[in-house]
Amino acid sequence: MPRTDELLEKVGWAQFISTLDLTKGYWQVPLHESAKERSAFITHLGLYEFNVPPFRLQNAPATFQKLVDGLLAGLGEYAVAYLYDVAIFQIPGQNTWNIYKHLQKVFERIREAGLTVKAKKCQIGLNRVTYLGHQVGQGTINPLQVKVDAIQKWPVPKSKKQVQSFLGLAGYHRRFVPQYSQIAAPLTDLTKKKQPNAVQWTEECQKAFNQLKATLMSDPVLRAPDFDKLFLVTTDASERGVGAVLMQEGPNQEFHPVVFLSKKLSERESHWSISEKECYAIVYVLEMLRPYVWGRRFHLQTDHAALQWLHTTRGNNKKLIRWRLALQDFDFDIQHISGASN
Repeated sequence: MPRTDELLEKVGWAQFISTLDLTKGYWQVPLHESAKERSAFITHLGLYEFNVPPFRLQNAPATFQKLVDGLLAGLGEYAVAYLYDVAIFQIPGQNTWNIYKHLQKVFERIREAGLTVKAKKCQIGLNRVTYLGHQVGQGTINPLQVKVDAIQKWPVPKSKKQVQSFLGLAGYHRRFVPQYSQIAAPLTDLTKKKQPNAVQWTEECQKAFNQLKATLMSDPVLRAPDFDKLFLVTTDASERGVGAVLMQEGPNQEFHPVVFLSKKLSERESHWSISEKECYAIVYVLEMLRPYVWGRRFHLQTDHAALQWLHTTRGNNKKLIRWRLALQDFDFDIQHISGASN
C-alpha cells in the first residue's frame, strides 16, 4: 500500500487538482474460481460463495491497489491513487490545458478497465480539494475541518477505551502538532495495562486534553516539500520525549514546517544523560525523515552545543559512538542555536 503522507505531499503542490471516487470498490474485481470456495459462508438458507471480494477480506485492499496501480501505470507524474481515491493534478509551471489531457487519459483507462466512477463524489479542476482526510493544494496541507471539529467537541473521557479513541483521532493529525508525544504523555499513560479501566482524570490530563484541542483548532498549515530546495531539521529533547520539525524556506523568505515529529521516551530512556537524549533525538528523527533527507545535503539545528562535535567524537560512550556510525548515512552539518530560539 502507498504511504498516505507521500501522496498528500505529491498532490499538495498542485495548482489544479481533480479527484475521482471509484464506486463499488472491491466488488469490481472478480474472484478466481479457486478462491470462491474459500469465501463461502453458511446461512439458514444454505451455503453461499462470493463472486467478488467481500469487504474485510485480508488481501482485498492490496489486490484492489494492484489493480489501480496497473490502471495508472505510466501516469505517475500527474495521477496517483490510494485504493479507490484517485487524484489527477497539475504541478506549477505546466500548461493549464494539460489538465484536460490528463483527465481524458485517466477516464479512457477507467473506461477500458470497466470500472465505475461515482459522479457526485468527484471534484474537477479545483485549487484545493479534500483528499485522504485532508485539505490539499497550492503548496499547503491542512487537517479536514470536520475532523478538527469532532476533536474539539470530544467529551472528557471516562474509560481507558474512550482515551484510546480520542488519541486515535488526535494521533492521525500528529504531524500538525509540535511535540505531540510530550503533550499527550499524561493521556497515553492512562492507557497502560496496569491502569484501571475507569481512568483517574487529573489536572495534568485535562491540560494535555485542552492543549491538543487548542493546537488543532489553531488552523495548522504544513507546506508540501520541494525536493529542489534545502531542508532544515530542528531537534530537541526533554525529560519525557524527543521532537523535531522539518522545514523549508518559503517564497516570503521565512521557514515553514513540512512535518512535525515526536516520540515519548520509555522509562529506561528517560534516565539517559542530556547528551544521550539530544543525540537520540537526532538519530530517531533522521531515520523517520529518511524519505526526505537521505541522499541530499541538509542543515540540522540543535540547542545542545556538545553535539557539534558529533561527527568527530572519539569518546568512550559506546551508545554515542554507535549512533555516530548510524548517522554516517546522512549528509548534514550541525548548527547550534540557543534554547530560547529553538
